Parts: sequence; C-alpha cells; structure tokens
Amino acid sequence: MQRFYYQPMQGMEPYYSPPFQVIHNDATSSHETGSQGTKFSSQEQYFTLESSPAASGFIGYDSPSAISGLTSRSPFSTQGSQSFVSDPLHSSSDNLYGSPISGSSVANEDSEQWHKLKELENLLLGPESDTSDSSNCCVTSGVNHHLNSYGRWNQAQMMEIIPRLDLKQLLELCAEKISESDTPMAATMMEELDKKVSVLGGPIERLGAYLLEGLKARLESSGSLIYRKLKCVEPTSNELMSYMSILYQICPYWKFAYESANVTIWEAMRNEPRIHIIDFQIAQGTQWVFFMEGLKARGGQLPSIRITGVDDSQSAHARGGGLDLVGRKLVKAAESCGIQFEFHKSAMSGHEVQYENLGLHHGEAIAVNFPYVLHHMPDESVSVENHRDRLLRLVKSLSPKVVTLVEQESNTNTSPFVPRFREMLDYYLAMFESIDAGSSQESSLDSKKRISAEQNCVARDIVNMIACEGLDRVERHELLGKWRMRFSMAGFQQLRLSPFVTEAIRGLLRGYSRNFKVEERDGALYLWWLNRCMVTSSAWR
Repeated sequence: MQRFYYQPMQGMEPYYSPPFQVIHNDATSSHETGSQGTKFSSQEQYFTLESSPAASGFIGYDSPSAISGLTSRSPFSTQGSQSFVSDPLHSSSDNLYGSPISGSSVANEDSEQWHKLKELENLLLGPESDTSDSSNCCVTSGVNHHLNSYGRWNQAQMMEIIPRLDLKQLLELCAEKISESDTPMAATMMEELDKKVSVLGGPIERLGAYLLEGLKARLESSGSLIYRKLKCVEPTSNELMSYMSILYQICPYWKFAYESANVTIWEAMRNEPRIHIIDFQIAQGTQWVFFMEGLKARGGQLPSIRITGVDDSQSAHARGGGLDLVGRKLVKAAESCGIQFEFHKSAMSGHEVQYENLGLHHGEAIAVNFPYVLHHMPDESVSVENHRDRLLRLVKSLSPKVVTLVEQESNTNTSPFVPRFREMLDYYLAMFESIDAGSSQESSLDSKKRISAEQNCVARDIVNMIACEGLDRVERHELLGKWRMRFSMAGFQQLRLSPFVTEAIRGLLRGYSRNFKVEERDGALYLWWLNRCMVTSSAWR
C-alpha cells in the first residue's frame, strides 16, 4: 500500500473520535455498499500517497503474433518494444503452441497431454473433478467441449477453450504459463485477456487491466525497466495530491493507519514530560498536527515534543519541497497549541537510517512510527545487509516507549511467483471492490477521476510485485504473524492496544460501507473488507 500524505483539516476532534466530521445517513446506507462519503473541509491542499507515476511511460508490445497491441481497454499507452516471440530465449519453432517436441515417445506424449488436460479440467471444475479414468478427459462446467487426452493440444483447441474461462481463471492460468516459460500459450491467453479487461469495468476488469500489464512486462523480462521508467514519469505534486485525495476520501485504509497509531502513542506517552517521535515516513507531517492538537485538548501540563522526520526524494516530490516545509508546518502547529517543539530532519530513505541520523537526546521518551513503510525495506531474501531486521534491532537499541506498526495483511515477500500472483489478485480485488463501494456514494466522483487515482496510486505497486524481482521489487508485504517473529527476534514484546484505539477506529468506520469491520485479536487490530483482512495495526516495546 502506498504511503499517504495529507494536509490538515479543520474541525479536528479529540483522539477518541476521528479527526474529521463524519456525515452518516442510515436511510441511504445498505449492507452491500453502505459507504457514506466522509465529508471534511480543508484550508490547504489535500493529501497524497507516496510519489506515483503517471499512466504514461509503459512499454508496449508491437507484435500481433505474440501479444496483441494495447487497446483502449488497456490502461497504458504503447511505446513499441521488441516482440518477445522473436527472442530465442522465449520461443522455439519446434515447440510452437505447446505441440510435443518431435522425437518424443508416444508414452511420454500421452502422459504430457494427459497432465495438461487434467490441469485445465481441475482449473474449471476444481480438484474434486479428478474422478475420470485414465483413457480420456471430458471438460464440462460451461465449456461443453470434449478433448481426447491422447490428442495433441493444438492452437485451435486452446482458442476454443480459453474464451470460456472467466477472467480470474484466465489471469491465474496465464501466470502459471509464464512461470512455466510457455511463451506461446501465455501470449494466446494475453490476446484473450486484452478483450476482457477494461479500466472502465467492474473491480475484476479494472484490476485485470493492471495485472495484464504486469504479466506482459514479466514475460518480456522488462519489469525492472518499466518500473524505473515509471519512477521518472510522475504527475506534478498538485496532480498527485488530487489523485490521492480521492482514495483518502472513499477508503479508510490510511485513516485507519494514522488514527490507530496516534491514539496508541498518545496513550503510551500520557505522563511523559519530554516526547521524541521518530516517524519513518514523515510525509507532510499532518499526523503530528493532529497529535499536538489532541494533547492540547486533554488539558493539563503539556509535554515538550521533538520529531525526527525520515524522508526520501519521492516524498519530497509529493510535497512539492523538502523537509523544511514539514518543519515550518509543525512549528506553526506547536505554537498554536502552546507546545515547546523541535523538528529534526533526516532526509533519506528508511533503509539508510543509522543511529547518528536520529538526533537523540538524553531523557526523552521515544515513540517510533512505521506507517506502511517497513515492507519496503529489503530483508535477508534480497540483500545480505537485511535492512528490515537491522532497522528493527536499531530501533530496539533506543529503548522506545512504544513502536507502532501498520501494514497490509498480505503475503508477497518471499512467495514464489504463482502463489504471489494469486495472493495479489485476491487482495487487490477486495481493495477494488471497496473502492467501488466508496466511490458509489461520492456524487462528485466521476469514472475519469477514479481511473486516474487507481492508475497513479495502485497500478505501480501491482506492476512492481508481478514484473520485478530482487532489489527492484520493493513491494514485499508480510503477514502479521511474520512481523511478530521479526519483532520478537529483535527483542521486542507486543503491547496490547488500548480499548480506546478500537473505539476510535469503530467511530471512523461509521463513515464507510458496512462491509468494513474492525476486529481486536491477540492485542492487535485487524481491518476487514468482507471476509478479507486488509490491514493490521500493532504496538511493540
């Protein structure tokens, strides 16, 4: 999930309710969509996720024999690249469209075809369909086509079967064929996928458009090139902020992150006279404007606050300037609240941070914030430096009062390609469904704005997870169970979140579809969309 940057809103309420006004009309709410637009006002510009590319800049495919050219259904423009079918590493004239290689024995040929056909039958009917005898295979369930298992699975047969697969099945099967280096069959499937996907369609059609671009990039082994190019072609700061504000309004994922972390830190620091917050994704700093306003609202003796903001070049682009902009904003907020304040800049990516970059002072109570950022740190499967665990050990050495972690509940770090693809498909399908539920309640939100938001905020992550590997794949999510192991190995103990955190999040979710729910389990918070857990929030010490 991309990091979210936002500007302050008026009318902030105390921490036990969301820092924005929620207008909820039960008469227009429904269980299926039920999303009520979250209404708020703003004096400054909106919010933005981490710097994201514009829709242009994708490498296209100009060989009709391999992958059909990108159409109006595809989200990205063509720029012409070499056809992968002509690449001797990807194709062979002796084995075109999966025909058996000449010289194979009849027994091997029969066995290969039998397994191929059973694979397709199981895809269509499920594993329980594996009850037929060894002499033939009959594929039904909507396909209504009989294939002799001893016959050759040629192009004509594939072209008859493929259109009868639903979009999700076709995407999964295409990923499998790419994993098996079956380039001709994958290309045939991509031609059919191009007909089915559309950025103007429902959740699966829109998601399929971005998944297809990732699959094309992976098949051509150009994923890293495409991702680097994406990072060079970016919308302006104002454009990016506008795109991100759309998702901020219609989805609770980022509000969940900031509200849960703020309330957790506020509770942990209740009696501390000197507070030092280290934010590993400072963004525009508005989260801490809310924090200081909450301290003022509770009354009593106000603590002094120092904030260390970790930053990178992409964040600076989203803001339209460096960390000085954040410092000035926070100084102004502290003055209005009557809080003694100091801002420390650490202009570098999180994985580069060392002890000396944190500006530590003796006698401060330290809070560390990891909002949707730790999954970007390369771990032991990527780099011998293992910055993910190194950073946790560094933070533990600071003896922090509390560490907050908010991450997507998804398993894409070390999973092999095909399981990773299936996980992504299920996760982002749920996300796109939730976007639909929110956008349906926003009368001012047209499809063009939603498309721009999805292309600039989500597509980049999807392409990265599909097409890139090694250091180039920066989207590497882990489940909370794995984060627990990492934190435990670094010497942390999990803190049970306060009931006030759950109360605040439940109040926040009243402005969204009833298909969203929050669950407290084993001391952590889980944000669900229907039967899919999307995000977790936890605290450590």
